[in-house]
Amino acid sequence: MKFAIGGSLKVAFRPWVEGLENVPAEGPAILASNHLSFSDSFFLPAVMDRKVTFIAKAEYFTSPGVKGRLTAAFFKGVGQLPVDRSGSRGAGEAAVRSGVDVLARGELFGIYPEGTRSPDGRLYRGKPGGLARVALASGAPVIPVAMIDTEKIQPPGQVMPKLMRPGIRIGEPLDFSRYHGMENDRFILRSVTDEVMYEIMKLSGQEYVDIYATAAKRQIAEREKAAKSAQTDAAKAQDRPAGDAAADEAERSGS
Repeated sequence: MKFAIGGSLKVAFRPWVEGLENVPAEGPAILASNHLSFSDSFFLPAVMDRKVTFIAKAEYFTSPGVKGRLTAAFFKGVGQLPVDRSGSRGAGEAAVRSGVDVLARGELFGIYPEGTRSPDGRLYRGKPGGLARVALASGAPVIPVAMIDTEKIQPPGQVMPKLMRPGIRIGEPLDFSRYHGMENDRFILRSVTDEVMYEIMKLSGQEYVDIYATAAKRQIAEREKAAKSAQTDAAKAQDRPAGDAAADEAERSGS
């Protein structure tokens, strides 16, 4: 199924690729990518000659009914690995275990250091708990990857994807073997993550924002909520009789 889906994507969207020679022909490696769209996990494996395994929430694999079974089959077919987000450390710990297992088999493991999709196309601070711990525990090289324009193919709220050419730019492998055995040092984890994010920024040309994408999403949601509330209040005030509005104003002024 991976080759069928990948072939269809390449024919329909004709993604361009730079730096494919930086991906080793064999052996373990981590593909650390920015995250602009749901489709990133499909376009990147589509241009690879090797299997790339990404993690996905377990709910995609356990939903009931015909739709649930089809969804599970699709995600398995494109190389997605279910991760149980329950437990004290949730998805982070599960992602580390899954990543190390994939790399131990000599395969390619894909991960998004930002932890979630960018809400506005900018590049956000990488989370050190996943990428850096997998890299140091496995000893595998980290290959920075930049997805280009994938968010424009199917923006939020748009049902049908737009036929356009996304891009994939692949950087040279980064070796962090000098930090082997230091995966529990939070300063080392932060340093490794920041180095990878810097390389992704250079490849993608994105504006870098030094906060987590999850925090940015909360800020955006709060601003949208405040703006909607203000619009509602303004509409209510406009609909009220002039006498009531004048009385409210007089009461506020204390007259």
